[in-house]
Amino acid sequence: MDEVKSLVSAVRNGLAGLADPEKAPSMQAYMKSEMPFLGVASPPRAALVKRVYAEHPLPDRVSFSTAVLTLWREAEFREERYAAIALSGHRAYARWQDGDLLGLYEEMIVTGAWWDYVDEVAIRRIGPILRAEPETVTTRMLTWAYDEDRWRRRTSVICQIGAKGGTDTDLLTRAVEANIDDKDFFLRKGIGWALREYAKTEPDWVRAFVTAHPALSPLSRKEALKHLGE
Repeated sequence: MDEVKSLVSAVRNGLAGLADPEKAPSMQAYMKSEMPFLGVASPPRAALVKRVYAEHPLPDRVSFSTAVLTLWREAEFREERYAAIALSGHRAYARWQDGDLLGLYEEMIVTGAWWDYVDEVAIRRIGPILRAEPETVTTRMLTWAYDEDRWRRRTSVICQIGAKGGTDTDLLTRAVEANIDDKDFFLRKGIGWALREYAKTEPDWVRAFVTAHPALSPLSRKEALKHLGE
């Protein structure tokens, strides 16, 4: 697909042109990343992909998915994967944000296996699809809540962040309860984060939930009640 090759090449060349070798090591160290960085900060990277994606439109769902996965799978630098995530949520392709993309996002979550990738995909990609297709995605999230992979489980917990009044409290409850005894930091932090965000909409529900679940870790409890004066 010529359109895919052109887009991928433009992203790679553009990132290479913005690279700052002096910043790259500290960025890699901060993110505890095995994959190296080019040293491209977020603002210039965002400006680059905005321009490139406008100049290289993709004609159909197949080319869109192929471009995202090519950038993701063939990435040699972390910024290329950030570019893949940005492309996956580009507004020009909003019409393809549906349950058929869950497999693509699952791959990004499992192979990315770190919070900077997973949180964006969980909240800004899977979350909206969940709200649009609850009968399909809820079942998947409930399965993920018990998965061996901690990043699938974290996704099941945090995917409704930002849903506000549209939050499925049964799903949130079941996802949290499935992981309440896990000692993993990212799961405990994710549980607290999800509850804290929902507390902005339904503080009494969160207070009652915390009271009814004494097994919540101190970290989860602290995060959940952070803005409730408790």
